[in-house]
Amino acid sequence: MTLRELLIQRAARLQEYPALTAPGWGALRYPQFRNRVEGIALGLVLRDRDRLHCAGPGPWAWACEVACACCGLVWEAGAEVEPELLGGSLYNADEGRQAYHDREHDVRETTPFTGGLDHGEVVRRLRRLNGHLGWDHGTAVVLPLAEASSPEGRAALWSALYGGSHAILEASAVPGWDPGPFKGFWSA
Repeated sequence: MTLRELLIQRAARLQEYPALTAPGWGALRYPQFRNRVEGIALGLVLRDRDRLHCAGPGPWAWACEVACACCGLVWEAGAEVEPELLGGSLYNADEGRQAYHDREHDVRETTPFTGGLDHGEVVRRLRRLNGHLGWDHGTAVVLPLAEASSPEGRAALWSALYGGSHAILEASAVPGWDPGPFKGFWSA
């Protein structure tokens, strides 16, 4: 399974369930989150890149990371994503999202994703982690917005997606947020 297939499956199976709640976004159900991610992915594909960097917390950084995975780009921590990649004219091209959909066959389990890990290895790690966490579509995962781009926060968000859980980003500190289970997730 690839990370792209993971998003597609969750959006198909969990249509009425919330995927992400974040300041300024409200609550997005799984199909709405997939739509936002695919719109960003279209912008990335049209820019013809092979890598993307993002820094800073927030739902846009998370959506960009998932978009990178969905179109087979490598994700690296680094400089911020240019705002025009997050919306505007590239978000929905006049001819539709065919350029994004054409990349479907280029994304495989062996496609590199981040830090020397490919899609297949990230999914295997998510499967093991979720076995430990036991998250499912009834789980609300609350974490501080400021942690969304930390390695542990990113692993928690991916784990929430894998489990079909509701990820909630809070602008303030979150009592009880424990990054411990996610430490070392991204180590190659």
